Amino acid sequence: MDYKALSREILSLAGGNENIDSFTHCMTRLRLNVNDPEKVDVAGIKALDGVLGVVPGDQVQIVVGPGHSDRLDVAFAEVSNAAHVDFDDDEEDEPDALAALTGGDRVRDVAGETRAKVKARQNTGVHALFRHIGNIFIPIIPGFVAGGIIASIANFWKLADPTIVKNPWFLAFAALGAIVTGALNFIVGHNTAKEFGGTPVLGFIAGGVPYMPALAGIAAVKAADGSITTAAQPLVLPLFGQLSPGLGGVIGVMVTAWVFTLIEKNLRKVIPASFELFIIPALTVILGAIAAVIIIMPISALLMKGLTWLLVDFGLKQGGVIGGYLMASLFLPMVMLGVHQGLTPLHAQLIADHGFTELLPILAMAGGGQDGMAIAVWVKTKSKKLRTIIKSALPLGLLGIGEPLIYGVSLPLIYPFITACLGAGFGGAFIAWGMQQGGSFGAGALGLSGLFMTGVITPGHWFWYLGGLAIAIVMGFVLTYFFGFKEKMVERLG
Repeated sequence: MDYKALSREILSLAGGNENIDSFTHCMTRLRLNVNDPEKVDVAGIKALDGVLGVVPGDQVQIVVGPGHSDRLDVAFAEVSNAAHVDFDDDEEDEPDALAALTGGDRVRDVAGETRAKVKARQNTGVHALFRHIGNIFIPIIPGFVAGGIIASIANFWKLADPTIVKNPWFLAFAALGAIVTGALNFIVGHNTAKEFGGTPVLGFIAGGVPYMPALAGIAAVKAADGSITTAAQPLVLPLFGQLSPGLGGVIGVMVTAWVFTLIEKNLRKVIPASFELFIIPALTVILGAIAAVIIIMPISALLMKGLTWLLVDFGLKQGGVIGGYLMASLFLPMVMLGVHQGLTPLHAQLIADHGFTELLPILAMAGGGQDGMAIAVWVKTKSKKLRTIIKSALPLGLLGIGEPLIYGVSLPLIYPFITACLGAGFGGAFIAWGMQQGGSFGAGALGLSGLFMTGVITPGHWFWYLGGLAIAIVMGFVLTYFFGFKEKMVERLG
């Protein structure tokens, strides 16, 4: 695709530079904030090669698909004089994209209205906290995906040729897959400070505080003669006992970076501007590190251990198939309540600790249940509108993008949402049983779901994941076909 040529055509059809105030992009679209929507030739833009659809309005949303939107954004910046605003990574915009793809204004209204109703209930302080967590980790997802895929390739390679581990080039390649997890604490610290308005480099330092080797009694630097001084014992606190590097994991890092930001902001209120460069960074690091070592790390460690025990040790390992069923079937309601982002730090920590998270493959079964539900509704319904929605959204659902099916089909119809969740539980139960039979396994990266997650599943355990996905789809279909859908439900779409 010639992105520059497409950008010039879009610019002309959108009314030229004088009609475009600013622009940005999201995962699937180029977004133009226009001064006069009447000057935009929507039909002309929609007819351009490479454009999948257009959502008109004060912000004209031009759907070009994942990957293309980022490149089109760069090209549009080169050919236009409009101001560019920061990347808008709203992955839950898919209902609008679905409307543009299907060409139906009412489809967009149904999906958009449903999503708006759900979001309207997500306005508490807890929801705000989880949104912050999402904003911290979403930018890291491409790195997790890259590292997970590289690690999977390396694992395939080792299975095919065990002697390859002696090859230094292979070792260098495999090491690429561990860079993000190895530097996760620094990246999370940096993103946390940025999210809360602090200085990112101080957040980077905050990410290193809980992982200092000195906490284990090992000096951070060598002596002049090259020797490394080792303390007699690691740091010990009266109430919490012995400290160790990494205590509290990424939760400790996030809280530490947040505290760094609070300290920095308050110091700026009392330190004269002429001295702030010399005093504020140093005081922020010293005071923040003291708080981290004495308070944040021990408490965060207790919280991380509690979450791990509840969800992994108790819910999955002891709960077995029942735990797997409940986790998979309850995940979409968690998404509706806006609390699913709270699990992201735990996923990231599990990947950093032992290379995979056991929870993600089970939670991903929620998408399989939705896929089966959609197939059942497509088979039973006589509504052309509903069949059109499903025809466009189902391929995305199979690849792990479930929002169009959730907000465009199952939630508006109500009962299919329930049967989809119940069907997903059977897939989760199957995977949990597989973990009992063949040992723990999981996903080595965040950000992937559906069929795409197969590539980052622990080598040798793909059958369990794909089997669970197939079961979730089948049971979502069966429950919806026989119990979850009647034609009169289509009236709810308007």
